[in-house]
Amino acid sequence: MFYYVMPSDDIRRNLATEEYLMYNREFDEPLVLFYYEKPSIIVGHNQNTQEEVNQKYIDDNKIVVTRRRSGGGAVYHDLGNLCFSFVLDTKSAEFGDFKTFVAPIITALHEMGATTAEVSGRNDMIVDGKKFSGSAMFKHGSKIYAHGTLMLDVDLDVVTKALNVPADKIASKGIKSVRSRVTNLKPYLAAQYQNLDVAGFRDALLKQLFAVDDLATIKDKEVKISAEEEKKIAEIYDNVYNNWDWVYGTSPEFTVQKRQHFTAGTIDARLNVKDGIIDKVTFFGDFFGTSDVSELEAKFVGVKYNREELEKILASVELGNYFLGIDHAQILDLLA
Repeated sequence: MFYYVMPSDDIRRNLATEEYLMYNREFDEPLVLFYYEKPSIIVGHNQNTQEEVNQKYIDDNKIVVTRRRSGGGAVYHDLGNLCFSFVLDTKSAEFGDFKTFVAPIITALHEMGATTAEVSGRNDMIVDGKKFSGSAMFKHGSKIYAHGTLMLDVDLDVVTKALNVPADKIASKGIKSVRSRVTNLKPYLAAQYQNLDVAGFRDALLKQLFAVDDLATIKDKEVKISAEEEKKIAEIYDNVYNNWDWVYGTSPEFTVQKRQHFTAGTIDARLNVKDGIIDKVTFFGDFFGTSDVSELEAKFVGVKYNREELEKILASVELGNYFLGIDHAQILDLLA
């Protein structure tokens, strides 16, 4: 088995590195990758990003959002979470066999004191009945990669806020995430692992996987990435994981209904969004205005469905002509 420890704490860079190694490197043994990153949300390949995230919360708290190649549900990462990924060829692995993929991790965690850790359901790992890990899988050519999370010391309060979509009605063809009871691993580890940060936990896990006391003894198993390869990884970062079209634009077609009562009247907004672009907007309600609201509706057609673009449209018109007594900020919060 080979291994690579990613130096970046940006999930987009780490996913780009994972993709590059899978697509462009050949190994005669399995490859295991470890990485962790600053607060971020990663949605599954078949999901509707807008539906999975609380956009206002993540904007306010500067949480990165990206989409991965693999399926499954949306997950939240922070610096208290360790990610792992196994890359194998299809001759030695079967797509969808999560239990076999994560077996080495389960064995290592047992050795580290988490003796009740086990695989549960389709692609989760649990301890004492609570989820601490979710896994996803992707196949490309003759290779499969399975990657997952290990929640060592994640801020669980943020998880529910960042992934909890506000009470707007969204009808979508995207695959929904299933929320489960979650926990951190740290309390279940043996005493000598209790005070480890994520980097220390990663190194301890690597020692268990390779059955060594010192990582220096397996330096020949460590993957090296050249400066030229780093440039190619940067291209994947720019073209895919840091690209709005990939993160939001590839979401399935969906309809959003936003309704709110203001002192000056009620607005019920219906937005149809396709490939992340607003296809149609209709405003209903008992509001007052001197101009036909259809003029405003037309201005949103063809615009990206995100807060910044919505704000530009609203700033370009005199909203009082359409919604008397309701200001720009209130309308923006409603729509975004």
